Amino acid sequence: MHYVWKFRLFDRIDLKTDDGEELEILSAGMHNTDSGPDFHNARIRIGETVWAANVEVHLSASDWQKHGHTTDNAYGNVVLHVVYHNDEPLVLPNGRKVPTLQLKNRVPDELYNRYHQMIFGNQSIIPCESSIGGIDGLIMHNWLTRVLVERLEKRSEAVVNTLNLNRGDWEETFYQFLAANFGFKINALPFELVAKSLPQLTLAKHKNNPMQIEALIFGQAGFLDTEFKDEYPLKLKKEYDFLRKKYNLKPIENHLWKFMRLRPQNFPTIRLAQFAALIVQSNHLFSKILEIKDIDALRDLFSAIKVNDYWDDHYRFDVLSKPLPKTLGASSVDILLINTLALFLFCYGKQHQQQYYISRSLKLLENLPAERNNITEDFAILGLKINNAFESQALLELKNNYCNYKKCLQCGVGNKILKLA
Repeated sequence: MHYVWKFRLFDRIDLKTDDGEELEILSAGMHNTDSGPDFHNARIRIGETVWAANVEVHLSASDWQKHGHTTDNAYGNVVLHVVYHNDEPLVLPNGRKVPTLQLKNRVPDELYNRYHQMIFGNQSIIPCESSIGGIDGLIMHNWLTRVLVERLEKRSEAVVNTLNLNRGDWEETFYQFLAANFGFKINALPFELVAKSLPQLTLAKHKNNPMQIEALIFGQAGFLDTEFKDEYPLKLKKEYDFLRKKYNLKPIENHLWKFMRLRPQNFPTIRLAQFAALIVQSNHLFSKILEIKDIDALRDLFSAIKVNDYWDDHYRFDVLSKPLPKTLGASSVDILLINTLALFLFCYGKQHQQQYYISRSLKLLENLPAERNNITEDFAILGLKINNAFESQALLELKNNYCNYKKCLQCGVGNKILKLA
C-alpha cells in the first residue's frame, strides 16, 4: 500500500473522500521510514482547500485504532487516511473526522499479481528471475550504478572508522586493509591482525633489510615459533627473536591460519611472502596509487613483486616442492584492485569531497574484468551479460541486500517490472 500510494499506482479518476468530497493528489509526500505518519509534506486538494500535511496508510481503516495512533499526538495533523478497505470512519479524540480515501477496486489486479508472484513465487535464484532478462539495458545500468555507489558507501564506513582509529593516517589504514585483502576472505582476519600488530612505522625502520621485514611478518604471523632444518627459516627465526625483544612483540596465534581446501599457490605462507615483498618494494603505496592513473601501472605494483628465492621450490617451511614461480596471478591482482584500491579511491574522494577520485574509482571498476562466483553465474543464467567488475560488484550488492530480502518495492528493477504496461 505504501508503494501504491508513493507512486500513485491506482485509478485517480473521480477521486472522492468517504464523505464524497472531491479529492486531488498533487504530491504523495515524502515516505517516512521512522516513527510517525507514513508520508510527510503531501499536497492534497480536498474540496476547495489545498493541504500540505501528513498522510497515514493502512490496509483497513480500523488499523488506526489497532496501531495505537488515537493516543499518539504525532498523528494529530494527518490530513488524509489512505486505506484499502474503509471499514470504519476515523474520528480523532478532539472530534475531528479525518477524510479517508479507499483504494479498494482502484488498484489494478495485474499490479498485485506481479507483486504476489515476486514475493511469494517459487523462484530459485531471485524474485524477478522470470523478468529481469527483459529489462532495458539503460534502466539496468542506471540502477546498477546506484547500487554500486551504495555498496562503496557502506564499505567506506569501515574505512573511515579505521582511519579515525589511525588518527587520519591514510597510509596506515590502506596498509591494514590491503593486508586483510591479501588473505582473500579465508585468511583475511589473521592477515589483518598481523598488520595491526606491525605498524608501518616499525617496518619502515627496516626497509633496507628484506630479511628483517620477512622475519617481522612471518614472526608476527606465528610461523617462526618452531624448530627448522632449512637455512632460510633459521635465519628468519634468529632475526625475529632479536626484533621481538626489541619491539616487545607478541605474535598472533598460528592456528588462525587456514590451509585446508586451498590451492598451494594460495597458502598463507606464500601470501605472507608476497606481502613482505610488496612492503620491501613499495614506499608510501597509497600515495602512489593516488597518482597512478593507468590500470596496467596499478597492476604492476602487485604483479611485479618478487618473493625470496626460497619460495621458488617451497610452499611451506622445510617442505621441498616442484619449482614454480610464486608471483601474484592476474585474477588475484584484480581482486586486490577491486576490493582495496577502488574502495580507497572512492572513500578518499568522498572524505575530501573530490569527485575526481570517485570517478577514478568507478572507472577502475569499469576497466577490470567481472568477478566469477556463484552470484554472477546465477545472473548470467538469467540472461544478464556481465561486462566488468563495475557490474559484478553491483550485482553482488543487488543480490545480497535487495533480492535476498525481497526488497522488490525498493529496487529499480522490481519497480520497472511492476510498472510494465
